[in-house]
Amino acid sequence: MNERILDWLLEEENPSVRYAALTTLCGCTAEDPEVKSARNAIMEHGVVPNILQRQNADGSWGNPERFYDDKYEGSSWTLLILAELGADGADKRVKDACEFILQHSYHSESGSFSHSYSMKTQSGLSGGIIPCLTGNMVFALIQFGYLEDERIQKAIDWICRYQRTDDGDPRPPVDPFIERFSSCWGLHSCHMGVAKALKALAAIPQKNRSEAVTAKIKQLSEYFLMHHLYKKSHDLFSISKPGWLKFGFPLMYQTDVLELLGIFADLQINDPRLDDAIAVVESKRSDSGTWLMENSYNGKTLVSIEHKGKPSKWITLKAMKTLKTLM
Repeated sequence: MNERILDWLLEEENPSVRYAALTTLCGCTAEDPEVKSARNAIMEHGVVPNILQRQNADGSWGNPERFYDDKYEGSSWTLLILAELGADGADKRVKDACEFILQHSYHSESGSFSHSYSMKTQSGLSGGIIPCLTGNMVFALIQFGYLEDERIQKAIDWICRYQRTDDGDPRPPVDPFIERFSSCWGLHSCHMGVAKALKALAAIPQKNRSEAVTAKIKQLSEYFLMHHLYKKSHDLFSISKPGWLKFGFPLMYQTDVLELLGIFADLQINDPRLDDAIAVVESKRSDSGTWLMENSYNGKTLVSIEHKGKPSKWITLKAMKTLKTLM
């Protein structure tokens, strides 16, 4: 590991990256004084407090009713960003945001998450259930300490029961909760739905994974392995998702090769079918040893995160962690 690059990642100006580098690259534990200091700093300066100071009194951001529709400034997107940045789930402002999403997006009957709120049921609207949103919200809420919450347990069960992993089905599933969105529930599993479902389940500590979760992780992983992550499964010489070769952070409902590889690294799944994707990551390392931010939502989110086209601490951190684990 390049010590100069590591020192760059450990700079105090970005406490979220510093905290992640200490715990993933340096092997420090949660009890290490430097880790505790970085963890506290996340909530004290930088992007996270900038986001939190814009929060409404009810825990939302912007127009509360447009928590999903206001891309990418609405409450569901902002909560996801806070989770990616390592915000403290014990902070009251973060808890308020979590409860807002659970009250407005969570569909209590099925356990999934919806893009719209139903005044009639006082919960997520059944016709607005989306798999990638469900995966993202489960991931975020697990990060914030909601794993044992019965609502999140029900959402995890929904993923295990409903998230598709087929590579094309002439008879897609029919269900009153999911029939409205052909792009999500059409003739082929939605790549983004599979990616975010896998990300959510990977966030569950191994000791807490049920047999159903373990089985679903295997299915979701195999789905991407047969695609070599970013290729067409029936023609591995063709790229299915060219945009996934441009790395970014955060990725909202989208994904890329680096995020997917990072999930496989977290799951400690190493497979020869990942070699092409690993080579992509290696090829993007600059002569200076860093990786660039190639894809950005800056200008669309409440706050900007790094600069597109410039060396990125987030992308470099994720690339170094992934290569360290999988190579």
